[in-house]
Amino acid sequence: MPAALLAGLLTAGALAGCGPAPELGHGAASQLQTQVLAVSQAAAANDRAGALKHLDELLTRLDAAAASGEVSFRRHQSIKSSIDAVRADLVAQQAAAEAARKAAETASAKQAAAAQAAAQAAAAAAQAAPAAVAPAPAPAPAANGTGSAKGKSKDKGKGKG
Repeated sequence: MPAALLAGLLTAGALAGCGPAPELGHGAASQLQTQVLAVSQAAAANDRAGALKHLDELLTRLDAAAASGEVSFRRHQSIKSSIDAVRADLVAQQAAAEAARKAAETASAKQAAAAQAAAQAAAAAAQAAPAAVAPAPAPAPAANGTGSAKGKSKDKGKGKG
């Protein structure tokens, strides 16, 4: 953005020193300066499309002023050269912004796909977990291997009486 503003300001500077000089009529200079200001404001607001539109309008006014004899050929070429430099800068910035937007979309799509894959894996694991962990069978009652105590007593005949 600073390069576009700098180029726009250079164009404005080139036009500012062009008062009543025979290479650029006063009316044409005023109109072109107004248009340069519109380009600079749009560029400063990060409105590249608007700035490019204003550049097109600036070029149209410049060509019309040259055709009517208000701008000399040399001055026309100089201003057009500045317009071309600003346009190239704006187009490059627009392309870079578009590439950054696409990269962000791609990264976002990859993140969404990864999150979806993780959610699907978690759902599959949750469905498989109950089948893999079957409930353990109830323990069998313990067998008593000591035999029965059928009427046996420790005091067999001791102290009866």
